[in-house]
Amino acid sequence: MTRFFPSLATAIGLTLAPLAALAAESPTTVPGATTVTVEEAFALFEQGAPFIDVRKASDYAAGRIPGAVHLDHPSNFTEESLGAAAGKADPVVIYCNGHSCLRSSEASALAVGWGYSAVNYLRDGYPAWEAAGFPIE
Repeated sequence: MTRFFPSLATAIGLTLAPLAALAAESPTTVPGATTVTVEEAFALFEQGAPFIDVRKASDYAAGRIPGAVHLDHPSNFTEESLGAAAGKADPVVIYCNGHSCLRSSEASALAVGWGYSAVNYLRDGYPAWEAAGFPIE
């Protein structure tokens, strides 16, 4: 019986591990990036800043910020692909699906590491943009 409990605990731990990852919350800040509200992101949108959508393809296809470049993280978000969309000194806005999505924080950190100096991390993501009534396509 003593052998059963450690095995059960291991099985439960392995079973719950993916659930814990699903419950993860994105960080409020990313070192080197500016966390922006949807209103601040909209001002950047009006100024023509490139928006980078790092969500999976099905999310992007279902709706996005107009003109957003789709660079699915981690598969298509590379230094080269980001470089085709934005210059290293130009403002860029990176977003995904809000607080429960880690893709935009990870992509923002990568961009900062690649030398991008005006990374804007839209932590609230596409859901907040849509809820605010800003343009979508």
